[in-house]
Amino acid sequence: MPHDGWHPPDEEHHHHGPPTRRAVLAAATLLPFGAASAQTIDAAQRIAEAANRFLASLDTAQRLRALIAFEADNRIDWHYIPRNRSGLALAEMQPAQSAAARALFATVLNDEGLKLLDGVRLLEGVLREQQGSFRDPARYYVSVFGTPGRFPWGWRFEGHHLSLNVTLPAAGHVAVTPFFVGAHPATVRDGPNRGFRLLGTSEDLARQIMAGLTAQQRQTAIIADRSFGEIVASPQRERDLGQPRGLELGQMSGAQRALVETLMDRLLGTLAPDLVAAQKKRVMDQGIAAFRFAWAGSLTQGEAHYFRVHGPATVIEHDNTQNGANHIHTVWRDLSADFGNDALADHYRRQPHR
Repeated sequence: MPHDGWHPPDEEHHHHGPPTRRAVLAAATLLPFGAASAQTIDAAQRIAEAANRFLASLDTAQRLRALIAFEADNRIDWHYIPRNRSGLALAEMQPAQSAAARALFATVLNDEGLKLLDGVRLLEGVLREQQGSFRDPARYYVSVFGTPGRFPWGWRFEGHHLSLNVTLPAAGHVAVTPFFVGAHPATVRDGPNRGFRLLGTSEDLARQIMAGLTAQQRQTAIIADRSFGEIVASPQRERDLGQPRGLELGQMSGAQRALVETLMDRLLGTLAPDLVAAQKKRVMDQGIAAFRFAWAGSLTQGEAHYFRVHGPATVIEHDNTQNGANHIHTVWRDLSADFGNDALADHYRRQPHR
């Protein structure tokens, strides 16, 4: 993914056409929440329109499975393991319906992001060949929480090794975390997809970062001799992260820091352009120099390892330990705004729900 220097975005750069009266009225409510822009207002409108088109394509029984109350505990019960899930599975959709679902995904992801989703399901097909029919690339579920366009609402696309959570808590706010992606096998070693590495670029970048550090910097960056065996910020474990550890980006050279920012782009840069701009501004507002890069485990290729980039709120983790270090878990979380919790709390304070 090309690196653009992570400059604070031009607020109007991605705005397409004049705002609607509805958008203008919505914008008037944004000042109390602080982080909204014309970009996110436009994004919220297109996401709601796509969600409504998807729901309109379903029959009554399908719609009942896809729609879940926003207040349901299910909304924040995310996970990436194989398990029973609510929502409507791709396996239950007709081609036009699955196309409408993909159009919904495309409202928040760019082409690279869509390829990431496709790659997870491709690897599920590889596992199906190796392990049997309980692995199924069609057992990925779409859930819509609340009523699209009526705040708060959201949706999720989830299955084995994938959880993309999108929440629109209030006018002009779009949250896209937690966002989890897994790759097993991390490197496909046989068959027609031999050599495929869904998350290989991230690992290569992290190794390049470590190789480019001075001995003293490397000593600071390494926070454990062994990998952790799993991401730390797995569901309901985010507090286990503690304070950021490792090497501060502010203590890196410009070239070293640019590599870390490029590494972050492997997930943040999969978003639609206007949402990328909003997320980069979010990172910049936290103070990018205060972010830390950390490594745990072996530096030898093919051996168990872990790395992360951790700031005041944003964390991106990558663990490759299981199955002989050929099984990756990676996640992007916003520890103060997952599921839109920051704006959602403000929304409920200002507009009490009975």
